[in-house]
Amino acid sequence: MVELRKHARVAGAERESLKADLKRRYAAGESIRELAASTGRSYGFVHRLLVEAGALLRPRGRVRRVNAGA
Repeated sequence: MVELRKHARVAGAERESLKADLKRRYAAGESIRELAASTGRSYGFVHRLLVEAGALLRPRGRVRRVNAGA
């Protein structure tokens, strides 16, 4: 993972690397909030990079399981 300094501008190859890493981790199931906490960046920053990376964003809220016996 790319080492980030708080409030530092992320551009160029570093930004591309971070986008790819965040997209991979998001696709593996981590939430945007979890990614934001682990990188020390805001929810909005992580969301913006995921959109730039072309990630397919999940709908809001947790996935509810349907009770097959109901």
